Amino acid sequence: MGRPTAKSITTATPERLMDAAEGVFAEHGLRAARLADIAAAAGIRRPSLLYHFPSKELLYSAVVRRTFERLGAALTSAMLRPVSFTARFDAVVATYAEFLTEHPELARILVWELLDGQGPGRALLIEQVVPLLDLVERFARIEGRREIKRDLPVRAAILQIASDLVLRASAQQFKAALWGDQDHAQALARALFFSSTGE
Repeated sequence: MGRPTAKSITTATPERLMDAAEGVFAEHGLRAARLADIAAAAGIRRPSLLYHFPSKELLYSAVVRRTFERLGAALTSAMLRPVSFTARFDAVVATYAEFLTEHPELARILVWELLDGQGPGRALLIEQVVPLLDLVERFARIEGRREIKRDLPVRAAILQIASDLVLRASAQQFKAALWGDQDHAQALARALFFSSTGE
């Protein structure tokens, strides 16, 4: 195995490698993804990739963590807007939908992990998804306590909307045939959470 050159180390930043890895992991899952394919997608050689990420599992972990950190920051920003709860609720749903549209790889990685249920991906899902779910649930229960339906199973309702959007984003060529051309997530979320249409 050859040593990476100074030039390839300089141009092959961890961010660039993670960008390339997202697509490969989304297409093949962790087990079937090959480091050689990720390196090729990043435009470098495999030894240069290994300089930054000594194993496929470490690269995968970095990709998943980075993506959920970005999603968490976006959702938190939507929750902290200086507007009414219903406007922030709508912003959270829209932010999540937009994030999955911009990062369909995340949706496909989530589906892979939910189907696989083993290996490092399982721990990553628990470590990354559960805290985000807790954050959104606290937001709905505390900030929306006067506005959401009284007996609503909040966590289940959040998962209903979230999983619908994950499936929609990962459906690729089947998206329009199954869901149509419009995104109905906002209307479905409103119908689940509120007795009326709110503001």
